[in-house]
Amino acid sequence: RRTAKQIAEDASPPREIGPARVVELLGPERFHSDQITRLEAPGAALGLAWTPFGGEVLTVEATAMPGSKGLQLTGQLGEVMRESAQAALSYVRANAAQLDIDPNFFENADLHVHIPAGATSKDGPSAGITLCTALVSLLTARKVRPGIAMTGEITLLGRVLPIGGLKEKVLAAHRAKIKTVIIPTDNQKDLEEVPIEARAHLIFAPVDRIDQVLALALEPPRPSEAEREEAPPSEETGPSSLESEPLVAKPRA
Repeated sequence: RRTAKQIAEDASPPREIGPARVVELLGPERFHSDQITRLEAPGAALGLAWTPFGGEVLTVEATAMPGSKGLQLTGQLGEVMRESAQAALSYVRANAAQLDIDPNFFENADLHVHIPAGATSKDGPSAGITLCTALVSLLTARKVRPGIAMTGEITLLGRVLPIGGLKEKVLAAHRAKIKTVIIPTDNQKDLEEVPIEARAHLIFAPVDRIDQVLALALEPPRPSEAEREEAPPSEETGPSSLESEPLVAKPRA
């Protein structure tokens, strides 16, 4: 409107619009992606959501407290997303031993899953693997690696099913400076719809099963005190496996 007013008043508007001019016209930035994508403790994972206005990066948070097998869900979640959370928890409980989780833990604990931005309604099955990752991260005290976001539906048997809106979700990940996006294998064909400018800055990790997601997303478990005492001292700690080796090759342009 300001530019149109300048033209109407025979004033010469600027021919180029840079970052400073954008702030002058539209005001200060409303959202800060670094706050959204910063994971500081176990029990949090980044998911990707589709909205009518484009893709969005969501933080899924999980915590535990004394109780008895309860599951509380907050963040204005729709029915389908609530069912995804139930499926994720059922998978974790059914496979607790393989995940190095004490199966008896659930007998005396309640779990609470929250997705911030509570004023915004959220629904759909594509947060299934994110919900599962946040729960496993919490219950194993393993943080999610930085720079990873994910999308995919989960089944009770741990399969990862395809989702919709991949283009918008990938663009949201690119805007948030995410480095690696975990996607269902069956969605690889949809990457052709993503502009090459975004694809070139991302690593895509296609998966079929939730155990692949957990292996990619979670930091290695900390060695026990006995293991630390037995291990020989190392002179220098090398880079993490995620930094030293690419997860998967980037898709062709």
